[in-house]
Amino acid sequence: MNLRISSPQPVKNAALNISGSKSETNRLLLLQALFPELAIKNTSNSDDSEAMMRALTIQNGLADIHHAGTAMRFLAAYFAIQENREIILTGSQRMQERPIEILVEALQQLGADISYVKNAGFPPIKIKGKKLVQNQVTLNANVSSQYISALLLIAPKLENGLELTLEGKITSVPYINMTLALLDEIGVNTSFIGNVIKVSSKSEIKNPTNVTVESDWSSASYFYSIVALSPIGTQIKLSSYKENSLQGDSHLSEIYETMGVKTVFENNQIIITKNDRETPVIAFDLNKTPDIAQTIAATCFGLGISCRLTGLHTLKIKETDRLEALKTELEKLGATIAVTNDSLILEKSTFINPEIKIATYNDHRMAMAFAPLAIKKPILIEDAGVVSKSYPDFWSDLKTLGFLIEETN
Repeated sequence: MNLRISSPQPVKNAALNISGSKSETNRLLLLQALFPELAIKNTSNSDDSEAMMRALTIQNGLADIHHAGTAMRFLAAYFAIQENREIILTGSQRMQERPIEILVEALQQLGADISYVKNAGFPPIKIKGKKLVQNQVTLNANVSSQYISALLLIAPKLENGLELTLEGKITSVPYINMTLALLDEIGVNTSFIGNVIKVSSKSEIKNPTNVTVESDWSSASYFYSIVALSPIGTQIKLSSYKENSLQGDSHLSEIYETMGVKTVFENNQIIITKNDRETPVIAFDLNKTPDIAQTIAATCFGLGISCRLTGLHTLKIKETDRLEALKTELEKLGATIAVTNDSLILEKSTFINPEIKIATYNDHRMAMAFAPLAIKKPILIEDAGVVSKSYPDFWSDLKTLGFLIEETN
């Protein structure tokens, strides 16, 4: 499905309900599989979370999680401790190109029985579940936080808990803290001191526990972009969010202040409003929040301001090489942009090419990051259905705001 996106009228002031965080949901789904006493509310309706739910019910055989990277990492750890179950964990062609060796080796350090079906270091993997009694493992700290969280999530069910030592500078600390906070919330004892994380063993949750998933901050980022690109006074209300969020991407409320967007927390909502404060040049280290890099870059381009974004090394192994994809698609629109293995530099540019087809590379964030630019000039999004990976209601929510969305060839 290819879509033509335009905004013939100013964006309507509106209130939207955003689905639960995919990051929180997938962590809690795994914990619920380990502790059935756990009840979860406001779960994400994303493809990734649906894939996670389906895979958790499989007893033996093939578990195909398609494009769901989080599910691949978390399920590799989960199935490793499921005694007497044998699973082949696989995914899409792109998933089979995304490395998993670091996590597999860590699980093997704990005693897991995991082997590669095709190419060493990459999915598909064959997992023979067993009881794991080792409790110490060491990882390089600059790896994907999903590897670290996968180990932490199964730690309560390890006979002796887990002591995880991280070597070097830690990447995406907020996501590690999110995992630990959720473990704490269900009564698991944890500590994170220096570069050592400890999680205690826990056989069961004594009291039924209800956890409500906060709405997804990554999804909110696209509305921050819309407000930033709109006239002064434009306002959108988003539910359900909290000021003391576990999600690292909540930092975007501070980032978008530099692009003229004010955030107010009120009654489980965030109210975002365009004011007249814009900084001509912005620079951010997104080491802790790499998932909002595409949105920020597209917003800066639309505003005609320059930006320097660093700490982006994990973007090379996402649904696509997001840095190269950003460079290619922004250049189509008239941007002057350069990327390295971990950074992006966008010069002050003018949006000179409307009606351009933006390729999405099987990457939901490419589609959603570029869509707000339709406020400036009409834009075409190829394979627009890819948004269902994290935000199936995205296009209908844009229609609520007054965007004109038409199917095209």
